[in-house]
Amino acid sequence: MMEVISRLESVPVSRFHYKLLVLTGLGWLFDAMDTGVIAFVLPVLASEWGLSTAQMGYIGSIGLLGMAVGAVLAGSAADKFGRKAVFSFTLIIYSVATGLCGLAWNYESLLVFRFLVGFGLGGELPVAATLMTEYSPPGKRGRFVVLLESFWGAGWLVAALISYLIIPRYGWQMAFFIGALPALYVFFIRLAVPESIRYLMDKGRQAEALEIVAKIEKEAGVISTVQPAATTATKLTKTSEPKLAFKELWTAQFAKRTIILWIIWFGIVYSYYGIFTWLPSLMVKQGHTVIKTFEYVLLMTLAQLPGYFSAAYFIDRIGRKATLSIYLAMSAVSAYFFGLGGSAGVVLFWGSLMSFFNLGAWGVVYTYTPELYPTRIRAFGSGWAAAVGRFGGILAPTIVGYMITGPEGLPKVFTMFTGVMMVVALAVWLFGEETKGKTLDEISK
Repeated sequence: MMEVISRLESVPVSRFHYKLLVLTGLGWLFDAMDTGVIAFVLPVLASEWGLSTAQMGYIGSIGLLGMAVGAVLAGSAADKFGRKAVFSFTLIIYSVATGLCGLAWNYESLLVFRFLVGFGLGGELPVAATLMTEYSPPGKRGRFVVLLESFWGAGWLVAALISYLIIPRYGWQMAFFIGALPALYVFFIRLAVPESIRYLMDKGRQAEALEIVAKIEKEAGVISTVQPAATTATKLTKTSEPKLAFKELWTAQFAKRTIILWIIWFGIVYSYYGIFTWLPSLMVKQGHTVIKTFEYVLLMTLAQLPGYFSAAYFIDRIGRKATLSIYLAMSAVSAYFFGLGGSAGVVLFWGSLMSFFNLGAWGVVYTYTPELYPTRIRAFGSGWAAAVGRFGGILAPTIVGYMITGPEGLPKVFTMFTGVMMVVALAVWLFGEETKGKTLDEISK
């Protein structure tokens, strides 16, 4: 097994890695597009259906509940049935469910469909990150996974453009119908995305793993001195698979890592979904028109992309801990000043910085999480961390819905988010484990 893994890790960055980045990244983009659309639909629905702020919060929270359930179940399934199959299945679920949101006839039916959307989204994200992590060269792994996360920013841009161009002309239903189109992408994934080599080796499927490695080496121009699998490889006997046990996340080897990851995920999901699910509605509440609000949020969303790219630059240079701590702290500072309000220019400035640093931090989180667990529980552990985070996301939109009432509501909300992000930044700095430049096997020992 180690021979195959060492061959995989010694392959230089090549066309294969960028192709896999784009293939998984498009799935990520569709995720973000579906998540972003609901944020832009909310202020329109609130007016059309007469929703209270609490009901708007529940719409955001129910999707996060679905993501929590999806993350746990899909993480377990990916370690049992493979990364590729679960990646495809979850993409179909959230695409179809998004289309059904456009058919929602009342508040309750929309809640059901948003739960299903969340289930698919929550399942797909950690599985895609695990797949990219397991194929990336050790020295460039951070950069590739952060670049994968950058597709989230692109997806939010697409959602903002759809909302700006489609909703005012054709209604909120059409935005959801467009969100169903990614289901067609699954047929392409089935043909073009390879299964994880580490997963195949862990399941005793050595011949398949060797075939993929040889193909990657050939594409990268690497001449292997190893004989073809048919003549030298010994067939591995498939032993009975140990059951994935939740308690393994709490063994002496992984307990500290699990605690830190759960703190990170809870804090960053709580702040992100609390802020960005409500952002268009909060700006409408400040007196901006729906069209102007969509314009402002579109500009703030643009700032996410350089945030990702800068994090991709720093993560393999100064490390995971420093990059994540700095970006979370700066996101906290930006959130505080954004909450104080002011002119349109001031709001745009601090809102853009908040987007820049918050989404850059997200890229580091998706890099860091799967690195801290071995192959047999990598997707399982990542799924549980993501699920704990989703519970933070479930709480945040609802809490904001209750806090936002009154003249001091906005400053109170953003002061709260500032405190949460500062606590997480400090926890990472003091207790996080650095993984920069290490192979996945070195980290999991």
